[in-house]
Amino acid sequence: VSAIGLGILGVIATVIALVVTIGIPPHTPVNRLCVTSGNQTGFLCDNRASCIPASQVCDARQNCANGEDEQGSLCDDLPNNLPGYLIFYCSNRKVWVYADKRCNGINDCGDCSDEVGACNCPPCGPQWWGCTMAVFHMYCSCIPRRLCRDRIQHCSDWSDEYVCTR
Repeated sequence: VSAIGLGILGVIATVIALVVTIGIPPHTPVNRLCVTSGNQTGFLCDNRASCIPASQVCDARQNCANGEDEQGSLCDDLPNNLPGYLIFYCSNRKVWVYADKRCNGINDCGDCSDEVGACNCPPCGPQWWGCTMAVFHMYCSCIPRRLCRDRIQHCSDWSDEYVCTR
């Protein structure tokens, strides 16, 4: 029994000596960047098959089977703990949106900074009016035609009140 005990102690001492000499290998962070089927920036679940939109991370619902999208290491200090590819900082750096909300035609930042630059606003469809200048509404460059001539300024040039037709 004592020979077995000495053998086990020898193995433990060897492992400790190796860890002290070589060091513990650093934890390699998992790259979870993926592109969803809707061509949006996404978060790759542990199963390596499910890619959820960035805005489904830390939304208080488990969208990945193992719940890795709701882990405290990601969600306890938003947006600081999120990987940079999941967030977009608005022109006011105190405001941020999830990366999949950028270039979606909706003014998520409040100043349209998420809809300018590298993205093009979608063209206005038949149910929309295209403002010739900035928009004071939740949309990028178009407003719903139902807002035309409603006595509320939505386009900075007032075209929604003087030119637009429902």
